[in-house]
Amino acid sequence: MKTIIKTYVPFIAIGLLACLELSPEAQAVVPPPDGGYPGSNTAEGQNALLSRTTGTFNTAIGFFSLGALTTASYCTGLGAGTLFANTAAENTATGAGALLSNTTGSGNTADGAFALLSNATGFRNAATGRFALFNNTTGSFNTAHGVDALYSNTAGDGNTANGLSALAFNTTGAFNIALGTSAGQNLTTGDRNIDIGNLGVANEGNTIRIGTTGDQSATYIAGIAGQTVGAGGSTCYVDNDGKLGVFLSAHRFKTDIADMATASEAILALRPVTFHYKPELDKTGIPQFGLVAEEVEAINPDLVTRDKEGKVSTVRYEAVNAMLLNEFLKEHRKVQEQEATITQLNKDFRRTVTQLTARLDEQATEQGLRRVRELEQLEHGQDPEDAAQHGERADRGNRRARGGQDRGAHQLDDTAGVMQPEEPIGRHDEDIDNRDREAGPQRLLGDLHQ
Repeated sequence: MKTIIKTYVPFIAIGLLACLELSPEAQAVVPPPDGGYPGSNTAEGQNALLSRTTGTFNTAIGFFSLGALTTASYCTGLGAGTLFANTAAENTATGAGALLSNTTGSGNTADGAFALLSNATGFRNAATGRFALFNNTTGSFNTAHGVDALYSNTAGDGNTANGLSALAFNTTGAFNIALGTSAGQNLTTGDRNIDIGNLGVANEGNTIRIGTTGDQSATYIAGIAGQTVGAGGSTCYVDNDGKLGVFLSAHRFKTDIADMATASEAILALRPVTFHYKPELDKTGIPQFGLVAEEVEAINPDLVTRDKEGKVSTVRYEAVNAMLLNEFLKEHRKVQEQEATITQLNKDFRRTVTQLTARLDEQATEQGLRRVRELEQLEHGQDPEDAAQHGERADRGNRRARGGQDRGAHQLDDTAGVMQPEEPIGRHDEDIDNRDREAGPQRLLGDLHQ
């Protein structure tokens, strides 16, 4: 619908103007208006619309204004020499020499003395201000607002300059945006730059520059604080030139990759501190936690950054974090090794305890058997010493039969301590007197039970 409106509006306007021209009221004005010519053209000034043949609805006011136009329509030239060489349609020039050299470029607007003066074939340009787009010849879709804006542009397309001398020295650069006095003035051939209050850099491309170092000392941008980011968000950093960016970690961006090893041990010497920023930096006085850059520099200079003057500025905390991770992993591996050692020691200890318990049980069993044999000998009237010796011989035979596993029955392993062997039952009972003999086996059974 918008396209249709744009297409038919000129014809509607032409029809209305034609009706007015043919109406009796319009023809009745006597004398007729000065400068009226066939085809609804208006010319006032020496040689204005001098060459017009079939062109319609043109207006030329000024010396040689629209002097070369023949068949083109809808052009307006107001000022000496405006659209002097023009043969194309729908151009508007206001100011002496505006669009003076334009030949076939159409849809241009020049407002200011010598604006778009050199334009030849460029189309749909808009220049407001003296010498705006002055040297443009073939560049199209440019907008210049301000004295000398896009002054040197010749063939660059799609540029927007707003401000005195904005993009003044751009020649062939395209799709640049400059806002402010002398904004983007240093740009010449670079494309797709945005310079706001900044001179820009020659031949630079695809770069945004806002403000000028020394002129602005703080930046506030709405819509950032308190907002979250989606997938792929990264921490943003700024360098000494004010360039914003992120640290890239993919393998394809790196060289000389190696394990950190002992390089991270430097952080073990760092001194974490609490502090407050000076009032001119933080009026709220919020408690801060971190490091002192000068102290860090003394330990590892690679962990600090410097300002343009070479003075220590801040700590590379992102590097400190990576080094902390390396030290943590080293300690974690040590803990894992220690846990494995402790687990093995526990297994060895349990096995030793089991072995010692089995030996103690065997010794207790052997002692009980010797007692029983002594009692049996007593019951049969045999001498206790002979019974003990007989029991010892039997025990030795049993041990040999078991393959000599208990040769150390009189002394336990050093890992479990030392236990002194009991004296042989026969020796221990040498002092049993006749009353013990008479007491019989019941007394010895009582002793054994105890």
